[in-house]
Amino acid sequence: MGNSLATDTGNMSKTDLDDVETSGASRETANQDKLKCCGVEASHTMAKTDKERVKKYKDIIKQVAEEHGVDPALIAAIMSRESRAGNTLQDGLGDYGKAFGLMQIDMDEKGSNHEVVGEWDSYEHVYQATGILVDFIEKISEKFPRWSKEQKLKGGIAAYNMGDGSVHSYERVDEYTTGQDYSNDVVARAQWFKRNFSF
Repeated sequence: MGNSLATDTGNMSKTDLDDVETSGASRETANQDKLKCCGVEASHTMAKTDKERVKKYKDIIKQVAEEHGVDPALIAAIMSRESRAGNTLQDGLGDYGKAFGLMQIDMDEKGSNHEVVGEWDSYEHVYQATGILVDFIEKISEKFPRWSKEQKLKGGIAAYNMGDGSVHSYERVDEYTTGQDYSNDVVARAQWFKRNFSF
């Protein structure tokens, strides 16, 4: 998944991230950290918790973001949501051994069945995973051409979690995502990283 795929769609991601509406984390997701709050506040709290771990990958994030044309805060947010920036992984694996790396590429034969590239915390892994994200944003853009750029971005984030076939409407974009909040939580975390983390 090269740069050509990312040109228009990825730059859209970078430009419009702050304008994407979000309800933040669900109660289920907030409970991972035993938070009393949920919603945007919970997403921001979890992003802040992961900040120092994310910082270790700052250079990789910046390079990949530039190459794919996406906002680095979005990559940081997916790392935070998927693996708490590596903190929940066992030998680079999560989801009971079915997903790989910081951004949790699906290796399940019954799922996306991706062949992984690089080490779990490498540039190669982050580049591959971000390419998958950009591909999903493009698929959602084609599936829902009348959606705004912000809606397409959010739909693409949801598709990164559950596939573009699971996205049926914008109003219920997270209906089939993990915690029923994936895109909303990732957007809220990304907005926090963009405001509070220097890339």
